[in-house]
Amino acid sequence: MLRNVAFVVLDRFPSCEFGVVCEVFGIDRTDDGLPGYDFAIVAGQDGPLRSEHGLVLAGAYGLDRLAGADLVIVSAIDEQLRAGLPGEFPAPLLDGLRAAVARGSRVLSVCTGAFVLAAAGLLDGRRCTTHWMHAAGLARYCPAATVDPDVLYVDSGPVVTSAGSAAGIDACLYLVREAQGAKVANQIARRMVVAPHRDGGQAQFVDRPLPAGQAGTLAEVTGWLERHLDQQVTVAELASLAHMSPRTFARRFVAETGTTPLRWLTGQRILLARRLLEDTGAGVDQVAARSGFGNAVALRHHFRAWLGTTPAAYRSTFRAGTGRAG
Repeated sequence: MLRNVAFVVLDRFPSCEFGVVCEVFGIDRTDDGLPGYDFAIVAGQDGPLRSEHGLVLAGAYGLDRLAGADLVIVSAIDEQLRAGLPGEFPAPLLDGLRAAVARGSRVLSVCTGAFVLAAAGLLDGRRCTTHWMHAAGLARYCPAATVDPDVLYVDSGPVVTSAGSAAGIDACLYLVREAQGAKVANQIARRMVVAPHRDGGQAQFVDRPLPAGQAGTLAEVTGWLERHLDQQVTVAELASLAHMSPRTFARRFVAETGTTPLRWLTGQRILLARRLLEDTGAGVDQVAARSGFGNAVALRHHFRAWLGTTPAAYRSTFRAGTGRAG
């Protein structure tokens, strides 16, 4: 279920991350046939609360609003970290976050909001992430967590942590996709003019060591792949298309996209298969062929590996084009 979303902010909250969450969940898109969210901004401490740019937040809800939330999002705390690692967070806030997880709600931290989840003990024994600049600090602050500084977001049971601003968008859309299907997430992404999906395992810090005039080379290759996902190709063939050696192509692909050609291609095929399962009546064998997996056995294998479910179960959840009931 993803209907009720509570967004917790603390004093000196970053304006950018604040806007990211409000853009995904705080805009009424029901006229476009998209689900609506009961979205509320919650003050994590006594006010008045101000952004790092001095904007005053008025009319925020109290912490009791967390009790009905399906998803609780915690904003970043960049200003506090610039002054050193944070001290104590308000006890009622930490209690509210622990209670949310205990009753089965999802909890998401955007960027350095992971420190708040750590203070609540919600990262203990879990893999997590935050902005790469603060990953070492989070590991010191919460030694019971496994901090991965190299990924965009991490889903660890009910707790999801994300990296910087753009990764916050990725994590929000990931949660929409998991609860309401690829079609809903893609439509929201289209309205926001952002990529509909970036795999959480992609690298945060993507080096781009391309000489001038060659920046479009891999864009041409990935564009060709997106149009020909049903075709079987090798890295050597893609390298030839890019006029590179296979070794140079593979190295440059990782540098440009943050992931390997095979993983990127598999992720795109999974997205296509999800859309076909949601929007068409094609059989599983047809979906497998059209999305490039070849046969139903391979499709089921990758669906389980990536999504933890089967194509049939996914279709039964999202087939009607309305997403889950909740």
